[in-house]
Amino acid sequence: MSAAFPARIVCLSDETTETLYLLSEQDRIVGVSGFSTRPPEVRTKPRVSTFNSANVDEILALAPDLVLTFSDVQADITKQLVLRGLTVLNFNQRTLAGIFDMVRTLARLVGAQPAGDALVDSLQRQLDSIAASAESFPHHPRVYFEEWHDPLISGIGWVEELVEIAGGIPVFPELRACGKAKDRVVDPAEVISRDPEVIFASWCGMKTNLNEIQSRPGWDQVTAVRHGHLYEIPSSAILQPGPAAITDGLRLLHERLARAANPAPSPVPNATRALL
Repeated sequence: MSAAFPARIVCLSDETTETLYLLSEQDRIVGVSGFSTRPPEVRTKPRVSTFNSANVDEILALAPDLVLTFSDVQADITKQLVLRGLTVLNFNQRTLAGIFDMVRTLARLVGAQPAGDALVDSLQRQLDSIAASAESFPHHPRVYFEEWHDPLISGIGWVEELVEIAGGIPVFPELRACGKAKDRVVDPAEVISRDPEVIFASWCGMKTNLNEIQSRPGWDQVTAVRHGHLYEIPSSAILQPGPAAITDGLRLLHERLARAANPAPSPVPNATRALL
């Protein structure tokens, strides 16, 4: 490794870890978040944090020359590490364009700009391919994406963009630019009023209870519930603002929207049948 680039990197969110692996720069990673799952071999790396807390002493012991954090959720971790003398880069991407910027920036930081450009091109081709497929849908279903259940929180920016590319129409488009979860809280009655034809649920950090969703008062009137189009999308596949959302997350959205786009509605199944 060239001394001109960081040689010991700690990644405290999954998307930067995955990106470094995709750039073939994984040997630079010396510590990761306990929630890191992509790729599976990342589990061999020392785990030094959760998403919103970190063991600063363990991170210092790894002697990193760069720590990567994400968003306001890790602002306190970032501050603690900076005060202890570490160099920290806090990414804050909330859109697909922001994800591409993160990939390119990280590639430049490790001296892998050509690989970063190639990765972005590959991801863009996947977006284009799914978008072209979605154009053939006979109908583009209305979609409610639920990021949390108490209170109800609708999808963040890159998720809503992916829903559109996959062939759906978000029912809360006015909230997509709200970066903070508290600004995307929605009233259950308003979900009923907007009558989504598909409901995607991805409760961050926990398994989604589809039976609880369809049992909410009045939700038996919602088209998605009546036709059985409730689907869990694993948070690791869609709520990490990195490559996984554009590959796995987008594919899952598209496959399930294709079912709902069929003009012949399917019978109402048990919610458990809609699980992955």
